[in-house]
Amino acid sequence: MKKRRLIDEDAPFGRLTVIPDFLPPPEELALPFKKQKVTILLEQWSVDFYKDRAKRLGIKYQQLMREVLSRYAQHHSARRHR
Repeated sequence: MKKRRLIDEDAPFGRLTVIPDFLPPPEELALPFKKQKVTILLEQWSVDFYKDRAKRLGIKYQQLMREVLSRYAQHHSARRHR
């Protein structure tokens, strides 16, 4: 009986090209920033919305909310300084 050879579908094939690393080192990717803890009352539907979206993305909902708030503030502060 012949042995069946398993084929790895993810294995590269054909001519390969080396792509130089273009990412900065990890310490430049995740810059430390000053954080401040706050307490806030939100409507339940709003919290549920972020929890649902974060679950789909595989991240924590607080992280998602923090990112949304930061981007909103960056957008409007940049606009004001023009």
